[in-house]
Amino acid sequence: MVTDVKTPTNGETRSSADNRREFQKLKTRLHSRMVDAIDLSKAGELEEEKLREQLRNLASHLCSLEQVHLPAKQRESMVREIMDEIYGFGPLESLMTDPDVTDVLVNGPDRVFVERRGMLEPTDVRFADEAHLLQVIQRLVSRAGRRIDEVSPMVDAKLPDGSRLNAVIPPLALAGPTVSIRRFASRGILFEDMVEKHSLAQEMADFLSAIVKGRLNVLISGGTGAGKTTLLNNLSRFVPVTERVITIEQTAELQLQQPDVVSLEMRPANVEGRGEIDQRELLKNSLRMRPDRIIVGEARGGEVLDLLQAMNTGHDGSMSTVHANDTRDALDRLELMIALSGVELPTNVARQYIASAIQILVHITRLASGERKVMRISELAKSRDGIYNIEDIFVYRMAGYDDDGRAQGAFYATGYEPDCLRRLAAAGIELPTEMFSPRELRNESMDSFDSDSGDSDSVIESDFGDGVE
Repeated sequence: MVTDVKTPTNGETRSSADNRREFQKLKTRLHSRMVDAIDLSKAGELEEEKLREQLRNLASHLCSLEQVHLPAKQRESMVREIMDEIYGFGPLESLMTDPDVTDVLVNGPDRVFVERRGMLEPTDVRFADEAHLLQVIQRLVSRAGRRIDEVSPMVDAKLPDGSRLNAVIPPLALAGPTVSIRRFASRGILFEDMVEKHSLAQEMADFLSAIVKGRLNVLISGGTGAGKTTLLNNLSRFVPVTERVITIEQTAELQLQQPDVVSLEMRPANVEGRGEIDQRELLKNSLRMRPDRIIVGEARGGEVLDLLQAMNTGHDGSMSTVHANDTRDALDRLELMIALSGVELPTNVARQYIASAIQILVHITRLASGERKVMRISELAKSRDGIYNIEDIFVYRMAGYDDDGRAQGAFYATGYEPDCLRRLAAAGIELPTEMFSPRELRNESMDSFDSDSGDSDSVIESDFGDGVE
């Protein structure tokens, strides 16, 4: 576990940072000596386990040499970090194995931050220099089958462990190589966890699971890191196993567990600027793949028009996310992206098209305290005279922060009874009317309701066990 420290401001912390940097410089020198000593022709003939053992023995031998001047108590640590340089994340290994870390942010060789429980914290992790950091970046990127250099100084890739890496190097990054790694937990956050953490109320979770089973189209909005993908993964748990689902993403993050899932990922252009396949092309092609539902990880551009067309032409139950500050802003973003598609639609027509395609809007926010809250679940009724008719079903009302910086507030049912209840009832899903009675929601479980799947337990229970992040 890394011990967090502030940016060096006094002699003691500055000395600690300098010692850590010298340790990293020694490690890079020993690593280089190992590379020079390895017979690559023979290394390729060894089994993976034997190769690791020989490399560890070589690292131990180099660390024990007198000219290295390494105290005995630091030798094992040095050997472990050398192995991390070869097989792992280098100096970032301890952060990448910390279950509480969700984001690792590297702003140059001497400034590494992590996000824990929604809050950014500095760490004492150091790289030897910019060359060392660049070497680690190139190794990680190459494992993902991508490249980064002066010709292609920016890359977005998915690492073998499922984490998403974004790296920018000079000349684009003026202060040195920069890395952002978004980690995904081995056990995803479920609705049950979100209810326990007060990210939403039990009735809200019950309603969301019901609309997925009832094949309503859903748009999730929120800012960066608000939890849109986590919420989308949770919703996907309730897609019946008999349906064929196609997911379309810029970088694959969704982890659906239904048996008939096709995951598509866009391809960036090569160094010659050719070969790019964007989300819109993938979405157009997906319509030829006999999907029951289409899930677009994040709507970013002209593909929105094709997604709305799919929602309006038989692919009920489709879902997507969009960056926005609130639900109305999300609808404005959709209008802008329709314009980016190159199709000139009058504003009134575009709004009618959006309102006929999307039934439920969900907005999630990350508060200043790091907590995630589903701020509102709304129904989008038909557009009248070019004006959206948005009715809030459930909302979260802030009342400030307590002395510990935790958010104070409560979830409420507004008293609005959504029109979609008739559609759910036609699908065999009956929700108790008291669920929508105007009141504060206190996470008291409602009685289970009958659904088309015949479940007798709480609707929060899923056929997929632990779920995904």
